[in-house]
Amino acid sequence: MDVPSPHIDPTGFLRALYDAAVLRALPGPNTAPHLPPPPKGRTVVVGAGKAGGAMAEAVDALWPADAPLSGLVVTRYDHVPPGYKARPGRIEVVEASHPVPDEAGRRAAARIAGLATGLTADDLVLCLISGGGSALLALPAAGLTLEDKQAINKALLRSGAAIDEMNCVRKHLSAIKGGRLAASCAPARVVTLLISDVPGDSPEVIASGPTVPDASTCADALAICRRYGIELPPAARMGLESGAFESPKPGDARFEGHEVHMIATPQQSLEAAAALARSAGIEAHILSDEMEGESREVGKVQAALARAVAQRGTPFARPCVILSGGETTVTVKGKGGRGGRATEFLLGCAIAMQGQPGVHALAADTDGIDGIEDNAGAVVSPDTLARAAARGLKAAEFLDRNDAYSFFAALGDLVTPGPTFTNVNDFRALLIT
Repeated sequence: MDVPSPHIDPTGFLRALYDAAVLRALPGPNTAPHLPPPPKGRTVVVGAGKAGGAMAEAVDALWPADAPLSGLVVTRYDHVPPGYKARPGRIEVVEASHPVPDEAGRRAAARIAGLATGLTADDLVLCLISGGGSALLALPAAGLTLEDKQAINKALLRSGAAIDEMNCVRKHLSAIKGGRLAASCAPARVVTLLISDVPGDSPEVIASGPTVPDASTCADALAICRRYGIELPPAARMGLESGAFESPKPGDARFEGHEVHMIATPQQSLEAAAALARSAGIEAHILSDEMEGESREVGKVQAALARAVAQRGTPFARPCVILSGGETTVTVKGKGGRGGRATEFLLGCAIAMQGQPGVHALAADTDGIDGIEDNAGAVVSPDTLARAAARGLKAAEFLDRNDAYSFFAALGDLVTPGPTFTNVNDFRALLIT
């Protein structure tokens, strides 16, 4: 990969780091070491997530041509790799809505649940799970409707709740998540391949853990709803309060012999970006792959760090790049604003940076989509605020109404790679020259 000199093209350099992070997380190069041999019986593939189409494509290409293979995977709209969409393979891939579930996702989840029943001990189930599966596997618990799940999901997304909190609620209101999918496969052997998009890489949090036992409880889900003021329909409240919606727990015999393999993680992608930076003579520092908190506040903190490096050469020497990942949150307070975690992080960062010379930043979601917009993220340069002021744009007002997308779009500073067919969550890089 060609690496632009940061002294000539800082934005190009940061974009190269982002591309390296995405490349490291693609399913194709990472799947083969984790595939089991074909079983005596059938091999059924099921799964969900933003990387689902690419994971299905990789498994189909690697699985022996003379070994039976069939199944169904659901991914986000426009997230099926072009080659697999043009020439479908043995694994069916369907598309549905994310981050708010739709009827297509409900139908796909119902079909996947059907594929997981009636199996034998000679059969193998390959579960391909990546971030986004919580919304895409939209099979409501008994007594709940899709409309109930949509309303709760929208409220969670606006609440500022962390991803593990949101997924705790989602799995307890589901008929397929929280370990229920794998439990229904018994007595077949289940092998899960995971691409992590969550801080800590916990299998029970990724896509709300459809194939692993769940240690959280209905009481935990109720507490989270109370904490964030999430209104629940009567059937949901009754199911949680009575324990009727409890998920399968660790130690459940139905999970015996199951395997879980993590094929791509945020840390691996950050390390790939760091290696590329160092090959260009720029020292790289990875803060963490588990950063959480309000996007704008994380942006302010990282801006303060970058200013200290730029002005005093501490705690890192110049030139360097500061990398981080994780999943920040946006508590939506404005009306009509556009923008996701990455752009709100950058707007908070730009305001706190105060035009600091020699500091450039890029933040983008590794799936290529920041929230529900058409961009992955954006870039910030020392003249961002000055260019905005020249156009009559007041950064603080855009931040107040959660409208970072419109701010960076007006400056021509959005990063728009399109769907990347993987998902290891947020990527942030600050270059100090």
